[in-house]
Amino acid sequence: MSTVDAVVALVLAGLAAVAVIVIGSLGVRVTRSTDDFLAASRTVRSRANAAAIAGQSLSVASFLGIAGIVLSQGVDGLWYPVGFVAGFLVLLLFVAAPLRRSGAYTVPDFAETRLDSAALRTMTTVVVCVIGWLYLVPQLQASGLVLMVLTGTPGWVGVLVVGVVVTAAVTFGGMRSMTFVQAFGFWVKAVALAVPAVVLVAWFLGTGLAADPAAPAAPATFDRPTSVAVHDPVTLQVADPVTVRVSGDGPTRTVTWQPGPRPVAAGSTLAFPAGARVPVVDGAVADQGAWDRPFGSGERDPLWVYSLLLATCLGVAGLPHVLVRYYTNPDGRAARRTTVLVLALLGGFSIVPIVLGALSRLSAPQLLVGGEGDAAVLTLPSVALGGWPGVVLGGLVAAGIATTLLAVSAGLLLSVAGVLSSDVLPGRLGDFRIAAHVAGAVPIVLALVMTRLDFAHTIALALGVAASTFAPLLLLGIWWRGLTDRGALAGIAVGGVLSLGAALATLFGATLPGIPGTLLSQPAAVSVPLAVLTMVLVSRATASRIPAGVGRTLLRLHAPERLGLGEMRVGRG
Repeated sequence: MSTVDAVVALVLAGLAAVAVIVIGSLGVRVTRSTDDFLAASRTVRSRANAAAIAGQSLSVASFLGIAGIVLSQGVDGLWYPVGFVAGFLVLLLFVAAPLRRSGAYTVPDFAETRLDSAALRTMTTVVVCVIGWLYLVPQLQASGLVLMVLTGTPGWVGVLVVGVVVTAAVTFGGMRSMTFVQAFGFWVKAVALAVPAVVLVAWFLGTGLAADPAAPAAPATFDRPTSVAVHDPVTLQVADPVTVRVSGDGPTRTVTWQPGPRPVAAGSTLAFPAGARVPVVDGAVADQGAWDRPFGSGERDPLWVYSLLLATCLGVAGLPHVLVRYYTNPDGRAARRTTVLVLALLGGFSIVPIVLGALSRLSAPQLLVGGEGDAAVLTLPSVALGGWPGVVLGGLVAAGIATTLLAVSAGLLLSVAGVLSSDVLPGRLGDFRIAAHVAGAVPIVLALVMTRLDFAHTIALALGVAASTFAPLLLLGIWWRGLTDRGALAGIAVGGVLSLGAALATLFGATLPGIPGTLLSQPAAVSVPLAVLTMVLVSRATASRIPAGVGRTLLRLHAPERLGLGEMRVGRG
């Protein structure tokens, strides 16, 4: 980005960040108790809660990641938003209302109340922290990428800045403040991304770049002399001989690349002539014809897709930072209305990053070269439009990203701090603030040491852990009276070890060929069925441990509030 682009983007992003902090401070004035901090005194109405859930669900890693993966992988990137939005349908049908009627503050509260097990509460506390931290890592890495693209500063600077600011916001705000922040963040990001998308679509159609759908897809080429900055080391796949001017990693030189892989050092600037075929980062779909066909690249097989859909669809039903928002609704009916509204908001908004990713591939193919496809949403307006229109739209996108970074990271940190304060510490108001500091430090360290994958992929790994642990616990705990504490412990252990082991191995750069490699990058196809099977078999073998009051517990979970049974009051502090 040019200096003017970066300055405007930083100014608008800074204004959005200030607005988030000011709005969050409004909630502090009415936060007086632990119930306010953890569940906003259960007074959040459906529309506000739906906007807040949508605001924290549409993370910057999600929409940057979806656009980036559509840019590099084509239509195979659509599996991510499809599975994610479908996951809220699972929440609507099977989880939302019963979970709200449980009266819980956290998933560990629900687990202990349903199965009467302190050991299970401890295990679920650990899992909440693992999922929250794993989900936070790409948010913080995204902040590093955005700041690096805007200013050229090292990625770790953005990780530290956002990590510290979010930790401070959660420490002094709590759930009520985060509700305001997340609802505000959703509408800001909706405007900040939808407006550029509409303008860019109109520009794309007006330039005549839209090809005849019946015509064979032509290879992507540079329509003018183009310079591309490479911030991280990448390997480019070159299809045709091309003459490139290379600078920034030593003496400036002009070289001719022959077809094949070409490693490029960090800090390099590559100048391509007009008409040259665009090389792509190793792993991206190079063939324009394969890009717009499912499985066209040959790198995505049905097993990978089924595993991804299982992880995203069931994973949403097990995300602690999403589940915790249902505890803030007044009753189960309001929780269901909230989920219906969330489905509408997410379904409509998910189209935007898909459109921007496709436009990036069709109108700005040079974004494939820098190895930063996840930044396509941020850089597309200035690359495609140029001039002041590109500067203004790029700044608007930056404002939406800044709002999202703070709102989503705060929601994740809040869910982790909530379980730490109520399950590890005594649960007093001051303990929440201590827990927030601890909860914020761990993901900052992880974001600095873990490999930065495609953001959508990292999010899918976190969803895979949730789908393999909390989704079976909640679905069986709500709908099957035969679940026991031993069965739940064993199932969470099996699903958690398999999914988390695969996620950590992938995040630290491990790869395997063939089917083992597919399951390493997307383990849910194995970890979820094994977790469910383990829970059922062990519960059958320990049927004597079914809680004595399970019938009354399930009745309270499923009976409408108008029957006057009241919710189960659980939790500590």
